[in-house]
Amino acid sequence: MKYKKNVFQSFTMVMQFGINMIVPILMCTLFGVYIGRKFDMMIIVVPLFIMGALAGFSNIYRMAKKIFEQESDRDTKHVKKT
Repeated sequence: MKYKKNVFQSFTMVMQFGINMIVPILMCTLFGVYIGRKFDMMIIVVPLFIMGALAGFSNIYRMAKKIFEQESDRDTKHVKKT
């Protein structure tokens, strides 16, 4: 049963990484397309796409950092108990 729980947690974490990456990229790109069509400057899509990618990487970095800090805290607590 513990194995299935670990697999589910890993799958959930991978999904969160994907969502945290895709949403900012998609939103910035769609906004860039909207602005590009409105003002006839489609080149604006490129910097907004890059900005979305950087925001996604930032989200993933913060999420991974938080997860690793929680795991290291849990490991140190486990070591102190034994």
